Amino acid sequence: MAKPSLKRVEDQVLVITGASSGIGLATARLAAKRGARVVLNARNDADLHQVTDEIRNNGGRAIAVAGDVADERAMDRLAESALREFGAIDTWVNNAGLSIYGKLTDIPMADKRRLFDINFWGVVNGCRTAVRCLKHRGGAIINIGSEVSDRAVPLQGIYSASKHAVAGYTDALRMELEHDGLPISVTLVKPSAINTPFPEHARNYMEDGVPALPPPVYAPEVVAQAILKCAEKPVRDVVVGGMGKAQIVMGRVAPRLTDRYMERAMFKQQKTHDRTQPRAGSLEHPQRDGRAHGLHRGRVLQSSAYTTAALSDVTKIVSFAAAGLALAAGMRRWRGAA
Repeated sequence: MAKPSLKRVEDQVLVITGASSGIGLATARLAAKRGARVVLNARNDADLHQVTDEIRNNGGRAIAVAGDVADERAMDRLAESALREFGAIDTWVNNAGLSIYGKLTDIPMADKRRLFDINFWGVVNGCRTAVRCLKHRGGAIINIGSEVSDRAVPLQGIYSASKHAVAGYTDALRMELEHDGLPISVTLVKPSAINTPFPEHARNYMEDGVPALPPPVYAPEVVAQAILKCAEKPVRDVVVGGMGKAQIVMGRVAPRLTDRYMERAMFKQQKTHDRTQPRAGSLEHPQRDGRAHGLHRGRVLQSSAYTTAALSDVTKIVSFAAAGLALAAGMRRWRGAA
């Protein structure tokens, strides 16, 4: 089996989908700041070029390639543009994604299918193109899942299902590439609640209120740092945010208790009444924003001790200890909601 040999970020060409806002934008900015050449993709052509101009004005190297990840030909054109401009691709980040808030029985089938076109088939399309580009020279594929890749939440059921699908696809792809001896690292990054425009871009079918993030909430730069770490070092998967890890562990250890906690807490914590927004979201047509950060009004954590430990080169014992601390914090949260 050929072992992936990954370059330093500053020597890489990174392709990033969903790069006009949120995690994708934060990752593009950080990668360019570190010297990488970045190829940015999103449906929103205006915001995409605005972001690219910003990176260039700050001394970075970037190009914008608009297109919908649900269109496999758009992903081929994205790769062709990267190769034409920079001569190589080293890391491909499948980040584009959206959510729908509301009870599963209230969401039209057409919307559910469209969400899967973006969240799941967008990843499949990106991976297909990336494997073709990386299979001879090697590199990294990084798929952005979620803490709900492992533990579904109410009111975001179809989003949870799409991220479960991404996790299954990513795991199977990794095994197949390893079996075939291809020098490609395949990573699943699973963010917790992140302060991005994610709730604002979501379609809303809740009866009252607008989408919101349940605490604790982390800054998108925390995810960006994890992504770039995985671009340099083969990592199977990593959760960004200790509370996300605690939620996953609790879901495995005590699934029914976790169900009851979700039923008590998540119907309230995933909505807010302190602002308004259109119900349509960005499912069919992208909204203008070009922002990495969202409108969360509570505390936003700027780091995650658990994630830092999990990606540490020191010892795996550190990450196990961090997982224990995250689990303890999760138990305190569960008792508080009881």
